[in-house]
Amino acid sequence: MQTGREESGERGLNDQAMAEAALRESEARYRTLFETIDEGFCVIEFIDGPRGPLSDYVHLEANPAYMRHAGIDDIVGKTARQELTEGEADAWVAIFRGVLDTGEPVRFERVLEATDRHLEVACSRVGPAAKRQVAVVFKDVSARRRAERQLRELNETLESQVAERTAERDRLWNLSQDMLARANYEGSMSAVSPAWTQVLGWSETELLTRSYASFMHPDDMPPTIAAIGRMAETHQPARFENRIATVDGGWKYIEWTVSPEADGVNFVAVGRDLSLNKAREAELEQAQQDLRQSQKMEAVGQLTGGLAHDFNNLLASISGGLQVLKHKLQRGQYSGLERYIEIGESSVRRAASLTQRLLAFSRRQTLDPKSTDVNRLIAGMEELVRRSVGPTVEVEVLAARELWPTKVDPSQLENALLNLCINARDAMMPGGGKLTLATANTCIGQHDAQQDLPPGQYVSLCVSDTGTGMSSDVIARIFDPFYTTKPLGEGTGLGLSMVYGFVRQSEGHVRVESEVGTGTRMCLYLPRHAGASADEEPVTVASIASGHGETVLLIEDERALREIVEEVLRDAGYRVLTAPDGPAGLQILHSDTRVDLLVTDVGLPGGLNGRQVADAARVGRPGLKVLFITGYADTAAVGNGRLDPGMEVLTKPFELSALSNKVRALLDARPT
Repeated sequence: MQTGREESGERGLNDQAMAEAALRESEARYRTLFETIDEGFCVIEFIDGPRGPLSDYVHLEANPAYMRHAGIDDIVGKTARQELTEGEADAWVAIFRGVLDTGEPVRFERVLEATDRHLEVACSRVGPAAKRQVAVVFKDVSARRRAERQLRELNETLESQVAERTAERDRLWNLSQDMLARANYEGSMSAVSPAWTQVLGWSETELLTRSYASFMHPDDMPPTIAAIGRMAETHQPARFENRIATVDGGWKYIEWTVSPEADGVNFVAVGRDLSLNKAREAELEQAQQDLRQSQKMEAVGQLTGGLAHDFNNLLASISGGLQVLKHKLQRGQYSGLERYIEIGESSVRRAASLTQRLLAFSRRQTLDPKSTDVNRLIAGMEELVRRSVGPTVEVEVLAARELWPTKVDPSQLENALLNLCINARDAMMPGGGKLTLATANTCIGQHDAQQDLPPGQYVSLCVSDTGTGMSSDVIARIFDPFYTTKPLGEGTGLGLSMVYGFVRQSEGHVRVESEVGTGTRMCLYLPRHAGASADEEPVTVASIASGHGETVLLIEDERALREIVEEVLRDAGYRVLTAPDGPAGLQILHSDTRVDLLVTDVGLPGGLNGRQVADAARVGRPGLKVLFITGYADTAAVGNGRLDPGMEVLTKPFELSALSNKVRALLDARPT
């Protein structure tokens, strides 16, 4: 049985054992923490040094992280003055001595010069000051400091760049000759560059206190506002032109490039003054017009000279024949008079052919367009072409399969083709050569289109020869009237002019490809027609028809022609009423007088042309039949290239039998 003393001793031993176990456990935790923490840790103890008491310290212990953060190996047992320079050792001793003396913990950052490490340090005293120990926890923040320094330098660089670019922007803003502005979609501007004042004359205050629309030309305001509105919807930049008012009451043409800002409220605008460019364009256009006028006058001079020469020859033959007739009749010599009449008629026909070619060149000839199969037309006149070019020229026809129809006047196309073939023959004289006629379906796209030949579908008819070819100077003038490269007396210079005029009047185009020594290729491009080709009508020779007492109203301002036509119609059996101008003829038409047919010239004096008289007459006389007689196919007569039902055109000069037959055909036609 234990005594009280024994029990007390046993409890004391147990308590001691437990305390020792707790201490070991605590030391184990401390050691684990000491070994594993990321921060560097050490305990230093002050010792006397070369500078007196407590002027140095020795490292009692240090964890593995010490070397990683401080960059110093095997520090335990070493003093500060052994590892550091004198000045750096003094500084560290002073900091830690302050902690030892005051007992106040401190936190600070300092560069460890020995290893060029930037350390973040926390230290506190261990126990009483008499123990002379200080615990130090630290970590290397060099990387963070470098990053902070780089960030700071970057910020400084960015600030410098921003300042430079701001200054550059301001310089551009102030020096730019373009008008720069910042504006909103509500219609006001918040900033304008000095160029606005330089270009327009308005002050900055005036520009910023008025809506930008108030400076626009009224005609340009709707499209400009619409363009800005589309930009607001699409958030895409826009370009447009408009006219902006100047302070002196004028207008400047401005080309704008506008771009939306991300806020959806504002946009920036750059305007360039185009006034000088516009003025230069106007000067260039005027110069081009002057050049065209000069060329036109040159062509007119050539035209009038050629006309005077040819018509004087024809008039001389007609006048001479009439004088001979008069002289022989006065002397009672009646034999052989028919020869002089035939000479006069031949001269008239030649004059009519000459005027027809002139009208073709000016695109005012009378055309009778029909849906035409060009292949069939060529086949029908192939033998004529072969006879015309002669045996020394080989003729080849390349007809495209399933060729589209085109709407042209077949007889005029035949004349044009024959003209081209004869020109090709002359270019191959005297040795001969090869003539090729080729047709094709041709689609003209945007890339190949020209000013006079819009994109579309065309029937092409090309005439190629192996002749002498032409220079570029000749090509530039081949369609001029009376221009010819043939010797004097061979050709009038109107053949190609007629071809060009006919094709242009048919809404087509002519292209020429030629070089000296390589031959020539001329292509006619005629618009495709949607309808089928018309069947060929048999040619019949109509006999001169007589009238049956029908009433014909004749309106003609040329007295001699009016009397001749009146006599011809009376002799044919018609009752004829005459009028010298439109108002006089219309007075008869508005009366109760019976009129079965109106025969009227187109170009009439008195303020009414023939077509206007006919249209006015048909208001009170619906279905009135009308025959226009004219020296050219005036648009006033045919109107948009079409004649109304019950209307026909007869071109001057005409055979009197043709007049009688046309009158009879109109009267016999079904009422319209």
